[in-house]
Amino acid sequence: MKTSTRYDIIKKFKATTNDKIILALEEKGFCVGLLKDGTTVKKEARNIKEFLEVTKETTVNWIDYIVEDLKKDTIDAATSMGFSQGLVNNLLKNKRSGYEDFDTEMGMLIPAIIVEGFNVKLDPLLILIKKDLVLTLHSTEAKRFFRIRRYAETFIRKIKINAPSKDKVTTILIRILDENNGRNFDHLREIEENADKMSGKLADPKTPRELIGTEIHQMKHALITYLSGLWAVVDVINALRYGDAELLSDDHRLLGRLSGLASEVNNHIGLAEHMSEVLASGLEVLQSIYNNQLQVLNNKMALLVAYLTILGTAVLVPNTLATVLGNNVYGLGPKDAWWFTPLMILSTILSTIGAYLWVRSRDLLPHKVD
Repeated sequence: MKTSTRYDIIKKFKATTNDKIILALEEKGFCVGLLKDGTTVKKEARNIKEFLEVTKETTVNWIDYIVEDLKKDTIDAATSMGFSQGLVNNLLKNKRSGYEDFDTEMGMLIPAIIVEGFNVKLDPLLILIKKDLVLTLHSTEAKRFFRIRRYAETFIRKIKINAPSKDKVTTILIRILDENNGRNFDHLREIEENADKMSGKLADPKTPRELIGTEIHQMKHALITYLSGLWAVVDVINALRYGDAELLSDDHRLLGRLSGLASEVNNHIGLAEHMSEVLASGLEVLQSIYNNQLQVLNNKMALLVAYLTILGTAVLVPNTLATVLGNNVYGLGPKDAWWFTPLMILSTILSTIGAYLWVRSRDLLPHKVD
């Protein structure tokens, strides 16, 4: 039997397993470049320094490298490929997004959104650019570009050989931003699916109120975090559009594609904000349900108090009569039972009716709530 090659194993697992298994088979680093004759070269390696030889032979390159710890390992990886430590440090100071232009090199920090249930995380994605190189650095958790790696040679081959270096680098950058946006947008669908499951719980009157309230809060927090990630992406794209970077193209066609990316992100921001409004409406409905349930409970308690008042009055009057007439002063005996018993019955009935009419006249009985 012929032994399967490593590439065949990866291809098979890509169709049947999740990203975690793919990650175990893929290399940490990936490089694709365009040679002067129009052909492409691709290389995978564990050490980023192994790509230096490839960059010397090509006109433009894209390197995607995974670091275990973004703050500790990024500087070593970036400086190995010729980027300055100051550029990386300035970008890593930002919390969600950043943009730095040093003329001969530039970089940006954008969030890679990761969603697991109601847990939304903004994982930093670092993009560094030189004259003939685009370097993306991200953590293992992001797993941004395993899909685009398969087609990297195809889109690199479409770049014109005689195009200016600025156009080549900008074309690769736009493709990377588009892929990252696409992965971010996929998670909005996941949030919507979780919201649909939550609405099913909301429609069930047996669902504990404490559970619903907690999940609605988690849902709201997830949307806010997701929106903050999209807003950070828009900030970086706008900086690219209007920053007049020396390393990026001035071609109106490519700049128009950047504008298209910004419009696409803004559209998804609108969708996420609409979901937030729908969720806010759900909170109002839930509050109305709680208020109605509380009103029903209050009415039941008021009804119970009213009935206890009536029963207490009904018992109190004949008990008082019996206590008073049973005193030795009156000297009642068995011979008085013929009129004493009807008196007790009649006083009970009259006191009950009187107490009921008094409670009703004071409007103490609760009204029916539909």
